[in-house]
Amino acid sequence: MREVSGVFVVQACGEFDADEVDLLLAAWEEADERALPATVVDLTGCVFGDSSFLGALLIARSRHLASGRQLVLAGPLQPRILLLLAVSGTMEAFDVTENLAEAVNRSTG
Repeated sequence: MREVSGVFVVQACGEFDADEVDLLLAAWEEADERALPATVVDLTGCVFGDSSFLGALLIARSRHLASGRQLVLAGPLQPRILLLLAVSGTMEAFDVTENLAEAVNRSTG
């Protein structure tokens, strides 16, 4: 986790299932505490996520919407993450960008 140009950036790498979901939930707590206008979740290094991972992303979306903050997922998304979002029908629920720089620019401009 880090701040880039006034945006809270969470980098997710590797595989996420029920064992790792607490890491994301802790990141959402930190995002809420910092209360920056936007959070970018950098998923470029995330190669797998299960339903608990998707649930954590949806929790972040809900919390950001409720507080009037923006949530952006930065890609490029790996094939298994794309599949998870497509099969679950949640792709449209998220603002997804091609890369981190685009996500930060969209969040600040």
